[in-house]
Amino acid sequence: MNVNVLLGKTLTHIEKSDDQIMFVVSDEEKYRMYHSQDCCEYVEIEDIEGDLNDLIGKPIIQAEEVTYENENPSDVPVKEHQDSFIWTFYKFATIKGYVTIRWYGESNGYYSESVDFELC
Repeated sequence: MNVNVLLGKTLTHIEKSDDQIMFVVSDEEKYRMYHSQDCCEYVEIEDIEGDLNDLIGKPIIQAEEVTYENENPSDVPVKEHQDSFIWTFYKFATIKGYVTIRWYGESNGYYSESVDFELC
């Protein structure tokens, strides 16, 4: 599922842990952003730029995913020993502000490094 399903929806709250973010919409829909870990990959939330609270209470006017596969974006630190990797940026906005959630995934090339987004 693509994060653009959140366009026009109003979030009532966001629950964040080390390995997932839950977006709760005003009509009680819940969307989960996470990675289902396997044995030989590592995927994590690397950084959140902006305040997640800016996404609550106003309609989402931007919801997009940008990926960099085996390429380091110019504004992130290069990691050592990168065999296979993906940077995934999720960009959200309301009239209150902008938030970018940056995920980093790496593996030996045989396992998924991507982020999952699903309706719960």
